[in-house]
Amino acid sequence: MIGNEMKLLEQGRIGQLILKNRVIMSGMGCGALVNLDGTLSQRGIDYYVERAKGGVSMVTTGSVRVTRDFERPPGPLSSGLMLDNKLYGRWVHELSQNLHDYGTKLCVQLSAGLGRCLSKGDIKLVEPIGPSANPCLQDPKRLTRPLTIAEINQLINAFESAAEICRSTGADAIELNCHAGYLVDQFMTPLWNRRDDQYGGNLENRLRFLTEIVARVKRAAGPRIPLIVKYALTHYLDGGRLPEEGVEIARMLEAAGVDALTIDAGARETQYWTLPSEFLPEGCNVDLAEMVKQAVSIPVIAVGKLGDPHLAEETLTRNQADFIALGRTLIADPHWVSKVREGRTKDICPCVDCFEGCHKHIHDGKPVGCAVNPSAGNERALQVAPAELRKRVFVIGAGPGGLEAARVASLRGHEVHLLEKEAGIGGNIDPGSSPPFKTIYRRLTDYLMFQLTKQGVTIEFGHEARAADLIALNPDAVILATGSAPIVPPIEGVNLPHVVIANDVLTGKSQASGRIAIIGGGVVGCETALHLARLGHDVMIIERMKDLAPDMYYINRMHMLKLLADEEVKVELNADVRRIEAHGLTYETAADGLNFVPADSVVIAAGFRSRTKLAQDLDGHLPEVYSIGDSISPRKVMEAMNEGYRIARLI
Repeated sequence: MIGNEMKLLEQGRIGQLILKNRVIMSGMGCGALVNLDGTLSQRGIDYYVERAKGGVSMVTTGSVRVTRDFERPPGPLSSGLMLDNKLYGRWVHELSQNLHDYGTKLCVQLSAGLGRCLSKGDIKLVEPIGPSANPCLQDPKRLTRPLTIAEINQLINAFESAAEICRSTGADAIELNCHAGYLVDQFMTPLWNRRDDQYGGNLENRLRFLTEIVARVKRAAGPRIPLIVKYALTHYLDGGRLPEEGVEIARMLEAAGVDALTIDAGARETQYWTLPSEFLPEGCNVDLAEMVKQAVSIPVIAVGKLGDPHLAEETLTRNQADFIALGRTLIADPHWVSKVREGRTKDICPCVDCFEGCHKHIHDGKPVGCAVNPSAGNERALQVAPAELRKRVFVIGAGPGGLEAARVASLRGHEVHLLEKEAGIGGNIDPGSSPPFKTIYRRLTDYLMFQLTKQGVTIEFGHEARAADLIALNPDAVILATGSAPIVPPIEGVNLPHVVIANDVLTGKSQASGRIAIIGGGVVGCETALHLARLGHDVMIIERMKDLAPDMYYINRMHMLKLLADEEVKVELNADVRRIEAHGLTYETAADGLNFVPADSVVIAAGFRSRTKLAQDLDGHLPEVYSIGDSISPRKVMEAMNEGYRIARLI
């Protein structure tokens, strides 16, 4: 069922607040879209407003600090959104007015801070605080200082003041950030709260900090503004919260007057649950939301990889939740709701769970971005406008970068021809999307191909572009998305019949079985190892560097390393393969010298080399020739699609 009859698109109520549908934008950081004084920039407002244009019922801001008195780096500038002074309330007013123009409500997410989860940089500048003395996550030698009762009251007062600012500046709802193992969560959890006063001990005392915040926020906000609490039902962490206690917390928060609950999972040590990794299934937290839904009468908001409209709808129709919150899904496609309403689900650009443009950009101090939506975080400046002069554009290569370049060039009104030497689309995404945990990338290429078909792009598969042919055609512009090819290292025995390339194994062109040795522990080598291990094979990775997959974003990498360990994949680091033999291979380490590993199959995952010959052959022969993605240097979908978008915008 897709369209206006869906439960997703029905009105919903939280407290006294009526929402036009049941899809909420989840609270996420937006990085450098925040001004240095802690207010939201115009780019930040544009970013949120684009999601309102796309039809969400309510936008939740990223985490907003209620005070600068704690965890405050020295100097006059802020490192995130602030709401500790009425002067700073102007951004709330401006944002709410802009959202209201589209019938979208504003929810401000308030935070006490990070506690033991301070960043590595901030630990050097500020005093970390907490309920008890706990090792800081990024520097275990540094302990948090337990807050005094006076300081706890100071924080509670700050929440009340921030709630009053929200009320007076037009916010429609408030969410308390009590998840992810941050400061409020640390008070709630005995693993981190070992106090012996009224704020520690039994569950009621451990919740006291939160319930006192709830009372004061509700007093300041008044009955019109509902209060939502976001917390983890379970931490998936030894010594952390179990679901049974999470359900009891839900009952206690309802009794305290909370109007709705957003249910997620995880802590910083298990952040691949808080920010679900590519290895977790879609709807990974729905069962947790359902447990809470069965225990309370207030609305429950499910969150976590709910970007499939059918799954989102099913979550509501099965009464597992009352609302769904979408995060990265709406970064990837801000118009998700409108497309669902109009029955255009094939037009939804899917999030691929890579974190490269969203969380990584924020982590690196940049504005929020997106691998598959290059305009995210810069909507006004990176609009696609009609071209002043229609050109004949040839795009060479149907990987994600080439597909995106063709899509945007066609949108601008150009005559676009896409040539691909293989029989189908995908480039290195084709093998990369083969493991069950990577099939979301197939949804991405399906989306892109659907757009090209709709837009009338001429697509020729099985057509290898040659320089002489292109020169004879004399196009106005050529975009080279020729990608990269696997490197076959010059190792003795590499041509033996049981030696295969990782990409060929993933696509089924070659087989690997039994005892498998994988040469190369980058992303491709590790994901191939996990895939083969889950098929029941005995797998070993041999990597010449000191770490596995160092270029993989840390959340996905953290989870992948755990899964490799769970599957008992053996790993040898700082190891050079010297030769491959009929029944195994020999590698060398500085510590142990030469070692022989028996193997029935050897898989090569030794990186990639850019395909540059066509660019070299065209040099100087055509007026406009551009290279993008792996054809410049082997990188990721983020670079390929963003470069394709930006080049096509300018032709």
